[in-house]
Amino acid sequence: MIRTRFAPSPTGYMHIGNLRTALYAYLVARGDKDGKFILRIEDTDQERQVEGAVDIIYNTLKSVGLKHDEGPDIGGNYGPYVQSERLGIYKEYADKLVELGGAHYCFCTEEDIEEKRKLAEEQGLSFKYDDPCKHMKLEDAKERIANGEKYVIRQTINPRGKTVFRDEVYGKIEVENAILDENILLKSDGFPTYNFANVVDDHLMEITHVIRGNEYISSTPKYNLIYDAFGWEKPKYLHLPPVMKDEQHKLSKRNGDASFQDLVEKGYLEEAIINYIALLGWSPGSEQEIFSLDELVKVFSTERINKAPAIFDIEKLKWMNGVYIRNLSLEEFHNKAKKYYNFSRELDEMEISKVLQQRTELLADIPEMIDFVETLPEYSPELYVHKKMKTTLEMSKDVLQKIRPVIEEINEWTEQNIHDELMKLPEKFGLKTGQVLWPLRTAVTGKAFTPGGAVEWTYILGKEETLKRIDKGIQIL
Repeated sequence: MIRTRFAPSPTGYMHIGNLRTALYAYLVARGDKDGKFILRIEDTDQERQVEGAVDIIYNTLKSVGLKHDEGPDIGGNYGPYVQSERLGIYKEYADKLVELGGAHYCFCTEEDIEEKRKLAEEQGLSFKYDDPCKHMKLEDAKERIANGEKYVIRQTINPRGKTVFRDEVYGKIEVENAILDENILLKSDGFPTYNFANVVDDHLMEITHVIRGNEYISSTPKYNLIYDAFGWEKPKYLHLPPVMKDEQHKLSKRNGDASFQDLVEKGYLEEAIINYIALLGWSPGSEQEIFSLDELVKVFSTERINKAPAIFDIEKLKWMNGVYIRNLSLEEFHNKAKKYYNFSRELDEMEISKVLQQRTELLADIPEMIDFVETLPEYSPELYVHKKMKTTLEMSKDVLQKIRPVIEEINEWTEQNIHDELMKLPEKFGLKTGQVLWPLRTAVTGKAFTPGGAVEWTYILGKEETLKRIDKGIQIL
């Protein structure tokens, strides 16, 4: 049975790379009919924690449909699922690792280590701490601990030989043990580092596939040495290429790049975001680009994960978002769009949604798209001049004067009636259709570009408001 995990740190918003990791872990698990997707909160770095970040993790996973089978909020047979609640477990296994020779007690101070680091820098050497404490007899170390000395537990690495492992994305990887740092596994405050906690947790939670960013490839040999010291079976590894802003820069919230929450706030649909990030570093092997989550489960294959970094193309996401918006039912779109409406008078908001849906790519653009509805903007008479329509200022004024009585005499105010009456004018006065509709649309919207046309907005604005705006247009001209 496949068991994957998503193990975020509660340090703020959900970054796109993190969400893609969660998605791929979910898809790998769901590809096995008995597979399990586990949520684990890695909160051992207490200083970086952000209040409310755990709720952001829960809400994000729920909003995109990545339902976990075990986790802090729903329990399971392998808990606790929050690392800060597992400190006793890490201490027990860290002490065991010392007994097995895979780690040692270290009493060196930060000052000692910093002094050696500075010395290496002065000599132009790369710094790799050679801990003298690893040569101490275990009995002596335990005696110092019993006397109350502060200590950490560091990994012990035999510098001879190589560590070899296979990654499902990058293939066979070999690393000389001599270059591996003997990192701290358990800090003096009893909290584990990521280097130790993730190995212990993945083993105890029976994780079969570890899916994470490729920045962890260089550390994986150290993790495997811990597995070997305990005699544990190692999981399969899938290290994912980074998501890049461009060819040189990673996506980074610190550099102002959007998080998942930012994208939702800007009006991107959760389903579109998930669909798009699935394609960041993975290919379906076909021309299809629009996938539901269920469809992704059926077609996802780890063999099609790319080694090359993926470029985050906001324009491509915007296009995809537009596809998703157009595929909504009118009622679904209206429910999402109406929160952007803020009209002081009664209007048929469903009709506004009908106009907007096929022309909207981003929900957050809606206020700007319809800002003329509440108040007619100030505009220049030159807006009436349209080369393609061959409209002039004089013609536009004349057309508006002809349109006004037609609008005023419509008794049954329907879009069809408005259309039918207006369409009589071109033939009657020897005009082209655009020479009638362009001046009208300009008068009722005051904008060169709007979603929808003259007839639609005339109907939505109502007879009284339309006549007022036509009068304003005649006055301007």
